[in-house]
Amino acid sequence: MPTDPVGRFLTALDPEHREAVSGRPRAEQERLAAAWERELEADTALDSLDELSPPAAEAEAARRVIGGETGDGGAGAARG
Repeated sequence: MPTDPVGRFLTALDPEHREAVSGRPRAEQERLAAAWERELEADTALDSLDELSPPAAEAEAARRVIGGETGDGGAGAARG
């Protein structure tokens, strides 16, 4: 499992979004990974999910960040 934030973020994404984000410039990937980490830290509902299933919490935070990027209602990008 990757230990750097970008690698962890890419792992948390579904395959379609992983491929799309992998094709972006590294700086953009780092910005999205930072937003993802903020989402994980800030959302208390994800804390509860993280206790049950860390991968599920990471995937949910990733969906929110990407959703915010595409206008699909994700909360993550709106915060950062």
